[in-house]
Amino acid sequence: MTVKRGDVVLVDDPFKAGGAEVRRARVIPNDRDHAQMTNTIVAQTSGNITRVHESTPGLIALVTELHCGLARDSALIATNRLTRKQREILGVLGSLSTTTMARVDKCLRSALEFA
Repeated sequence: MTVKRGDVVLVDDPFKAGGAEVRRARVIPNDRDHAQMTNTIVAQTSGNITRVHESTPGLIALVTELHCGLARDSALIATNRLTRKQREILGVLGSLSTTTMARVDKCLRSALEFA
């Protein structure tokens, strides 16, 4: 399956005790490098948006947009990143807009403590 930066995808998120939950996540790597990799890095999203207005680095509200694939407002949790083989992506729900991606990039820089 071909995915690109900013896509909202479904991935299995395993539990330590066994089992897994299907979660929505956002593809992070740039498209140029991503095309050469067999893995992809994603940041998890959550429907729990109660903390998005805190100054917590790595937490950002993703307002439901046309074509983004999120059924409701969600939080991007930039501090929760997963690496998955691209073939393990279960599906692509949609893509985030350029405006939202700029906010996500700022959030990722903050979470990773990049200037």
